[in-house]
Amino acid sequence: MLTGKQKGFLRSEAHHLQPLFQIGKSGLTASVITQIEEALEAKELIKVNILQNCEQDKKEIAAQLGEQEGMEVVQVIGNILILYKESVEKKRIVLP
Repeated sequence: MLTGKQKGFLRSEAHHLQPLFQIGKSGLTASVITQIEEALEAKELIKVNILQNCEQDKKEIAAQLGEQEGMEVVQVIGNILILYKESVEKKRIVLP
C-alpha cells in the first residue's frame, strides 16, 4: 500500500509519460492484464488510456487492476490510469 507522499512522487514521475496501452471496446481482458504486468515489470510505472468506446467503467477497470498482486493504482485522472508495481529484477524507482 502506497502512502500519500509516495503517490505524489509517482504522479510527478508519471507526468511526462505517454500511455502504453489503450483499453477499448473489448474491455479489460486476461491478455491485456498479462501485457500490463509484463510492462510494469520492465518499467515499474506506466499510463493506460481508456478509450471512449470502452463498455466498462474506468473505476471498475481500476479496481480490477488494483486487485492484481503487487499492482497499485496511483491515480485515475480523466480516462488515464497511472499504475505502479515494484520490479523484481530491474528496480528503477526509489520511493521516498
